[in-house]
Amino acid sequence: MKKIALAAAFTLAASTAFAGGAPEVVVPAVEAKVASSSAGGLVVPLLLLLVVAAAASN
Repeated sequence: MKKIALAAAFTLAASTAFAGGAPEVVVPAVEAKVASSSAGGLVVPLLLLLVVAAAASN
């Protein structure tokens, strides 16, 4: 009889301990920012202009 009472006590304690369920883990989103230079948009057109000018001079 003591074992049944002990098992009932453990069952009751376990059911109240897990009554709320496991908490949800919230992982914050991390945004990666790429550092760009201020002249980043000028390099390709300047190189293209240089190649066109070199081809036109020949």
